[in-house]
Amino acid sequence: MTDKSNDTPKAEGSAPAGQGPSAAGRPVTSPFDSPTTQMRKPDPKDIPRTDEDLGLDPGDEVPGASTAHTGRGGTDEEYGYATIPPASAASAGTVRLQRRNREARRGTLDLGLFVLRLVVGYTFIYHGLQKLTGWFHGPGLDGTKTMMESGGWDYPSLSTALVIAGELGGGILLVLGLATPLAAGAVLATILNAWMWKQGMVPGFQYNAGTPTGVELDSVLAGSALAIILTGPGRWSFDRTRGWATRPAYGSFVVVVLAIAAAILTYWFLHGGNPLKGIGPF
Repeated sequence: MTDKSNDTPKAEGSAPAGQGPSAAGRPVTSPFDSPTTQMRKPDPKDIPRTDEDLGLDPGDEVPGASTAHTGRGGTDEEYGYATIPPASAASAGTVRLQRRNREARRGTLDLGLFVLRLVVGYTFIYHGLQKLTGWFHGPGLDGTKTMMESGGWDYPSLSTALVIAGELGGGILLVLGLATPLAAGAVLATILNAWMWKQGMVPGFQYNAGTPTGVELDSVLAGSALAIILTGPGRWSFDRTRGWATRPAYGSFVVVVLAIAAAILTYWFLHGGNPLKGIGPF
């Protein structure tokens, strides 16, 4: 009878001592698959809580912080929209097209203003030539001086020169559409003087063209000159390149005020009297 060893042979692939089976009940086939040991818990004293624990002074930057977000040595990223070129300015052809469209929207306005300037301007030219040359059955220069003197004007020669300059010069400039605010202001001041002179001859409102002292025609001419100042001469004029030729602004009111003031001061200095006598509270 032989003695048998009590040692049973180890199965192949059995785990070394100290290595237990896996969680699934299967034997561990590699020492690298063995469970790891538990890591040591960190000591709270080892965790930095303030800048002093980190050893940083106020104002110091954390090393590598400037390059952490870019990864290109601290160079800021350039966004796509920064490289978009600005919009190019409108070409000359586009500007001309826009201007032509604006002019087309005016319709017959420029034609109407041209006709108005012709009618008012030629009316003043007609009366100015009557006083200066005697044409069209006019009194001429000497007859105008006599008329001004008999009409109560203190300085007949000066008064004659002013009225002829206002009618003839202002009328020519109105027809041409040149220096239109000045021209319209001159004829407005001139016709207002004539209006006050006729109105002051007889008490009461003399709005009657059938009498020598009637101011009906003078009122129409004054209103027309005022309209030209407020609307501008239009594009059918030498002033067509001016902004106020088509869109006058506050400067028009300045011209109107100056023309009225010039008419009142001229009448008060060269003639005097109250032209509104017998009208309402006057």
